[in-house]
Amino acid sequence: QVQLAESGGGLVQAGGSLRLSCAASGRTFNTYAMGWFRTSPGKEREFVAAITSSGGYTVYADFGKGRFTISRDNAKNTVYLQMNSLRPEDTALYYCAAGSLISTVWNTYPAWGQGNQVTVSS
Repeated sequence: QVQLAESGGGLVQAGGSLRLSCAASGRTFNTYAMGWFRTSPGKEREFVAAITSSGGYTVYADFGKGRFTISRDNAKNTVYLQMNSLRPEDTALYYCAAGSLISTVWNTYPAWGQGNQVTVSS
């Protein structure tokens, strides 16, 4: 089972940018589709973005289109989430996840990181 560790969160003002990273252990990272999800108080886990194992196809939640970019570097066993034009409503705990197929549904991903807090101030 792949193990995942997120980094790069923090506090940023509205309109600012952050890049989240998710480092994976193991030699089979390039066989996994990767996803980003987020949770915040009073809200269910929410899909953010996902990318295929090769990086050739990506999918985004509507709120992230044009603002967020998911990418991966299989040589570094790392997936990224670049977030621009951040809004206070983007404040959440962000998780990366690994699965066999790209999906927008959280319970199709068996492996999860520990989560990384992003706080956007107004």
